[in-house]
Amino acid sequence: MPKDGPQIGLQKIYLKDSSFEAPNSPAIFSGEWKPTVTINLTTRSNDLGNESIEVVLELSVEAKQGETVAFLAEVQQAGIFLLKGFGQEDKSQVLKTFCPTQLYPYAREAVADMVGKGGFPQLHLQPVSFEAMLAAAEAERSGRQDVSGKPEPASA
Repeated sequence: MPKDGPQIGLQKIYLKDSSFEAPNSPAIFSGEWKPTVTINLTTRSNDLGNESIEVVLELSVEAKQGETVAFLAEVQQAGIFLLKGFGQEDKSQVLKTFCPTQLYPYAREAVADMVGKGGFPQLHLQPVSFEAMLAAAEAERSGRQDVSGKPEPASA
């Protein structure tokens, strides 16, 4: 690996936490399966020193039949990344896009496995563009600012 310019290294990928709940089984298995599925994704990072950073991707999937919860699957997929030679802004972007992109396939597989073992039909979570999510979040943030640069109050 050349020593010039920014460098990214993946040191470890691991499952930090997972849980699966099917609070209304076995009754939920009767009837036609037409769930409403809600997916939430969040990331966080923790500086470990020596240019190593832990990134945790939290993936939560809840399926409901009407108002009844069929299942809730939650995964915290983590990785330790070595980031060298990045400015603060570029480093922040790598932590919010590149790192979660590496972790997502593992989290998606863990959730799909739990759902299947829970007795539910196979769950196919679509690929995610963390770059597009970051761009949308930044556009939303900048859209909430008035000309003075101060955020506008959130409306209810």
